[in-house]
Amino acid sequence: METILKVERLKKTFTLSKKQMKLEKTKSKKKVAVNGISFEAYRGEIFGLLGPNGAGKTTTLRMLATLIRPDAGDAFIDGYSIVKQASDVRGKIGFLTSELKLEDFFTPNYLFDFFSNLYGVNTETCRQRKAYLFKRFGIDEFAEVKVENLSTGMKQKVSIVISLVNDPDIIIFDEPTNGLDILTAKVVTDFLLELKKQGKSIIVSTHIFSLVEKICDRVGIVINGEMVCVDTLKNVQNGKTMEERFFEIFEANGGHIDA
Repeated sequence: METILKVERLKKTFTLSKKQMKLEKTKSKKKVAVNGISFEAYRGEIFGLLGPNGAGKTTTLRMLATLIRPDAGDAFIDGYSIVKQASDVRGKIGFLTSELKLEDFFTPNYLFDFFSNLYGVNTETCRQRKAYLFKRFGIDEFAEVKVENLSTGMKQKVSIVISLVNDPDIIIFDEPTNGLDILTAKVVTDFLLELKKQGKSIIVSTHIFSLVEKICDRVGIVINGEMVCVDTLKNVQNGKTMEERFFEIFEANGGHIDA
């Protein structure tokens, strides 16, 4: 198998405000969000990062997407360093996160054209790709509707489509089905499997066990900023459901569930 992503001991620490310290129930002004994470993902597979909220999944993906710089470590996407070759990495990937908010005033049509232009996609390719993606996600009839007037599910669909304007070979999705109704979530998960069939490499973070079981080839479990388990889905499950195995691994690594 060809390695498409190699993550080497990534670390990221944040300084907390007083309000954040209170929310985190800590007296420390520093929080280690990601603590030496390492793993590999292979070309043409869906790799899932599974963990509870606050485990470090989003921070890891934001570093991989070059939105924030690691304090230590590095990662190589198709051979390019996220630290030393960030612009090359950005040209290789598509990135979707729930933290990315679309500007309410603009329409899906305008946003697709705008981001296509940023990526240097030529006019004809942009037209063809937009026609395909808008039809695939049912955006056609909403193409000239301002984002502020779209449903939550449609906004998510538009975000996904925009993240794919450059037809990337490597796609990084942070919680792609979070907050979606079951119908929209199915559209998204089916499309992820379709992208895999096209030979795309996909990194997905989630806390939804059923999503991991449905789409992932390999999975890494992140707890308190550390990668505590990484293997094929079958090996991680070890004959059990993903939910059962997650909580076994969670408790074995010092996790506890508040009553």
